[in-house]
Parts: sequence; structure tokens; C-alpha cells
Amino acid sequence: MLQTYWPEFTTLALIHFLAVIAPGPDFAVTIRQSVRLGRQAGIATAIGIGAGISVHVIYTLLGVGALLHSTPWLMSVAEILGGAYLLYIGWGFLRQANSPMEVSLTESSNGEPAAVSVRQSVALGFMTNATNPKATLFFLAVFTSIVSASTPLSTQMLYGVWMCLVNAGWFIVVSLIFTNPRVRQRFLRMGTWFERITGILLLGFSLRLLVHAGQRLFI
Repeated sequence: MLQTYWPEFTTLALIHFLAVIAPGPDFAVTIRQSVRLGRQAGIATAIGIGAGISVHVIYTLLGVGALLHSTPWLMSVAEILGGAYLLYIGWGFLRQANSPMEVSLTESSNGEPAAVSVRQSVALGFMTNATNPKATLFFLAVFTSIVSASTPLSTQMLYGVWMCLVNAGWFIVVSLIFTNPRVRQRFLRMGTWFERITGILLLGFSLRLLVHAGQRLFI
């Protein structure tokens, strides 16, 4: 049966991969976690991002995505929540930039930061992706314009699983690149400026979402 939907899947996979590699909040958070906290935290964040995609897949298959798209105020609420979360973590990164980088990079015997919580890193990645309303619009567009209405739900679920794995896999690669000793040291030499730049980028993503939500509500 899967052979029947191979052209559809190929198109979906290509468009999704191009969207995944485009820089955004997921990319910024993965790099920050990888450089500041090390490979374990970076990979855990990537896994969380992959898991976060499942939220968008589930509500899209249930029809909630179409409801959000057809109800402007609900979409605005989603954008406000997503923007508020990015604002929260962006501001947190800016505040942490004032702390010495060496404190956060105290390593344990296995070469990873002793204070790193894998659970917190997974949660950060998950929430960064799951609260991103841009992903809502992407999945709605993909599943309405590329995926046929006649495609079985089981096949669509396989599409969703694939996208979760690709997201996690891509950001694991990003983490591996930025935890390479030479690459990581270059960023670490930037010290607090690296943390501040990451925080500012997330604040920029946040403000763009909040402004768009305001325009949707009041214009």
C-alpha cells in the first residue's frame, strides 16, 4: 500500500526537510544548548524538538489545525502563547548571559556538564516546537495541499512519525556539529555575547509572533 503513496510521501518529505533546516527558534535553542551545556544537552533538546512535532501532527489529523485556521481569534491565542513562551526563554538566556560561562560548563567525569538535566533539555526542545504556531500553519498547509483526503489515516500517521524522526535527526546533527571541540570553543570564546545573541534572536521571533497576533486581533 505504501508504494501507492510514494510520490505523495516524497513530496511531503522534501518540503518538510526544507522547512526543518530553515533557521528558527528550534535551531537557535539547539545551538545554545549544545554550545553552553554540551553534547548530552544538545541531543536531548533535539529529541524534545522531534517529540514536539507529534503535537502538531496529532491535532492536524484530528482537524484542530483546520479549526485554528478558520477561527482567527483562536489562531491569535496560539500565536500569543507561542510568542510568550519564546519571550520567556529568550529573556532567560539573556539573564544567564550575565553568569560566567565557566560555571555552566563545569564538567563531570564523563565530559558532560554536571548540572545538565536531560529531562529539562527534552522539555525545552519539546515546548519550543510544540508552542510554535508557525508549525501549525505549515502542517495545515501540507496536509491540505499535498496529502490527499483519500490517504488512509494510518498512512498519514506514518508521515507524522517520519517527520518527528527527521526533526530529531536533523537537530541531533546540528548538535554534533556545534559540540565538535573546535567549533564549540570558538563559540565559547564569545562568552556572554553568544548567549545574548541567542536570547535576542528568540526575542525577535517572539515579537514577530506577538505583533502578528495583535494585527490579527485589532486590524
